[in-house]
Amino acid sequence: MDARLQTIARVVDISGVRTDVSRQEIDRIVAACREYHFVCAFAMPCFTPYLKQRLADLPDVKVGGVIGFPSGADSTAIKVLTAKEHLRTGCDEMDMVINVGALKSGMDQTVEDDIRAVVEAADGKPVKTILEVAYLTDDEIRRGAEIAVRAGASYVKTGTGWASKPATVHTIRLIKSAIGDSALIKAAGGVRSLDTMLEMMDAGCARFGIGLRSILSIMNEVDARLNIHRSFSLETAQTDCY
Repeated sequence: MDARLQTIARVVDISGVRTDVSRQEIDRIVAACREYHFVCAFAMPCFTPYLKQRLADLPDVKVGGVIGFPSGADSTAIKVLTAKEHLRTGCDEMDMVINVGALKSGMDQTVEDDIRAVVEAADGKPVKTILEVAYLTDDEIRRGAEIAVRAGASYVKTGTGWASKPATVHTIRLIKSAIGDSALIKAAGGVRSLDTMLEMMDAGCARFGIGLRSILSIMNEVDARLNIHRSFSLETAQTDCY
């Protein structure tokens, strides 16, 4: 039995960052956090204070905030302002989208300055830089990862989950080859099976951003392999929320 199955929830950022996520969906995410104790939970900025409030009695579940999401095209000033707002709200971690257009334009210093400004504004909170790899070549992925490390990012993250192409094991290996152990790696977008998670972990991935339905399906896979029986499901999460 793979020993990682016992603690798989502790590498998961459960995420409610789609356009149509409602407060009721946030309540279901909270219910899932109470059941599985994921390491962190993310919502869009309008619901981040509510998420923080609902998780206040779960000290082992962090709350994260998104910055420049999903395009990365906000000005640096707006990204810094968002980071400061997340600090005020009580966020424990921040996931920011890099300036993808600047990276593709070869404006590496602009990308680095943008990330560094957010890292400084985050005041010591971990910042995960989202490359949005679906729009990048392998060379751009390598450059983006190296820039993120130079700028002080704690993690290099594959994507927002909004792009049509999923994160892949190839991408994780590519990022790992570029940054080594200089920063951690987070995968997000299209991670929908336990075997995919385990393969990505083998390739060097340390954290996963996964939506409610997909992570409940994965946790069911975990329970089946560990011979654990529980009554929690998406349906019970709906009835338990308020």
